Amino acid sequence: LLKQDDITLIRERDYIANPKDNGYRSLHLVIMVPVYLSDRKEFVPLEVQIRTIAMDCWASLEHQLMYKSSRSLPDSLIAQLKECADAMNDVDLKLQSIYKQL
Repeated sequence: LLKQDDITLIRERDYIANPKDNGYRSLHLVIMVPVYLSDRKEFVPLEVQIRTIAMDCWASLEHQLMYKSSRSLPDSLIAQLKECADAMNDVDLKLQSIYKQL
């Protein structure tokens, strides 16, 4: 993606190398991409989030619970969410290892 000559990296946040405290792992890139209009080309910022299917599932649930809920979660449930994120990462790594052995 970043090897394309018309895309410029603006910001990178690597939550894979440095997971968030809640266990979230993803690579966030803010890039400038060209948008072709009828009479001109404009560059606009775009955020790309790269994560596994398992982490996407976890992030969707965590977002629903943390930000869409009308009540706050108890610390015990927040800890369980972190445990789930860690377990999903372990599964992702095991599946990647199996795939590499094929």
